[in-house]
Amino acid sequence: METTVTNKTLEKLKYDMVRANLVPYETIEQAEEIANAQNINIGQALINSGVISEEAILKFLEAKLHIPYVNLDDYTLDLKCLKYINYSDAKKYRIIPLFKIEETLTVAMADPLDLFAIDKILETAECSIEPVISSESSILKKINEYYKKDSAIDDILTEAGIEYDWRDELHSEDLSDNHIQKIITAILKQAIIEGVHEVTFQSEEDGFGVNFKKNGELINKGSIPQVLTSSFTAKLKTLAELDSSVSEVPQLGKLSFKVDDMNVVASISTFPTIMGERIFLKIYKPPKHLNQIIKSEKSLNLIKSALNIPGIIIVCGSPLSGKTHIIYSLLIEAQSMKKSIMTLESIAKYHLKNVHQCELNENVGFNMDKASRFIEFQSPDVIYLEGIKTKESFDYFASLVFDNKTIIMEFLANNMEDLRYKLSFSDFETLKSLISCMIFIHSQDSIEVFSKEAVQKYLA
Repeated sequence: METTVTNKTLEKLKYDMVRANLVPYETIEQAEEIANAQNINIGQALINSGVISEEAILKFLEAKLHIPYVNLDDYTLDLKCLKYINYSDAKKYRIIPLFKIEETLTVAMADPLDLFAIDKILETAECSIEPVISSESSILKKINEYYKKDSAIDDILTEAGIEYDWRDELHSEDLSDNHIQKIITAILKQAIIEGVHEVTFQSEEDGFGVNFKKNGELINKGSIPQVLTSSFTAKLKTLAELDSSVSEVPQLGKLSFKVDDMNVVASISTFPTIMGERIFLKIYKPPKHLNQIIKSEKSLNLIKSALNIPGIIIVCGSPLSGKTHIIYSLLIEAQSMKKSIMTLESIAKYHLKNVHQCELNENVGFNMDKASRFIEFQSPDVIYLEGIKTKESFDYFASLVFDNKTIIMEFLANNMEDLRYKLSFSDFETLKSLISCMIFIHSQDSIEVFSKEAVQKYLA
């Protein structure tokens, strides 16, 4: 999830730009409004509006701050200096190391008055910092160019019938800088080979335990030694574009990597406990087209019909049954019908073409409550909601059916009897009456589709 983008330097000097006759006062006010609305910094808002060029802003800052400007377009960085600033900090603060002479590290910054960023680098680099000014776009380009290998999981190749143990990588004599990254890749590879979708890392007596969850049972697969735990968690967070320095509050991110010829995504959730951080990883395989999953022509037509009318499509199943996978297939199908689609998710598992996916972000107050109050104004035809829990949320989104919306939601139920029992509570009366189609996942090879009439009859 993205954090708010600011530029403390331009915030501090914006009225100096007015006094220097670079931009009118009214333009600064308008740029501030645009910056807040689009989550960009004020300088980018000014550049996008065409009232001032990026070059003019950079020359103004160079003269005002007496900090030299460096054009990074044809600049070659000293690769040895990348170790002083990790990928997540570089991207977060729009900063990149250039070279080091004796005990002074020269860094290119888009925001040279960001003292918090400088303090953070001083803390990790343990040397003095000499900032130079560079454009934000050129810094981000260099970050992607130089940190690319260090910020992505290596491609994973699987071989059928071959036993694999991630600990072979752990105990290898690899002394390279990316050994920790290879260990993470090895754990993911073993999980995929064994058909595991959930991996938990947690503090245990002999280190940082690696546990696979299969058929509802946690299976210990060994431990990261205590001496490597901090490096392991920092690298995993960096790969997921999380703040590696934060452990006191939960964070949510994701990894994208390739398995054979398949693009795979894993969500990463960190959570503080009295024993240290617990990290939960969930692997999502790419969604398939609906006709590859639903083989019955009658069932397929039922679903397509439900996507075309106001109502609630409810996808039910046990944990790890593949509810999200089915829902993404429904969204792909709805998109092929030229529907306007929006989603409200904790994290987008895959980017779907022509589907407006919205990630909730508690850090900026964009929670389910706020999203539900504003999504109606976007006038989507189809809305997918991930994991709503309260009666108020159920009732609100159910009411959108009367505004001609198609709502897709998931519901946790271990079997049909469990579903019937849960939906027997009065909290779900409104929801039940508006179900136009129900998809129940019994297993990967057994998916049952119910029409509106069949649902009402079964739940009566």
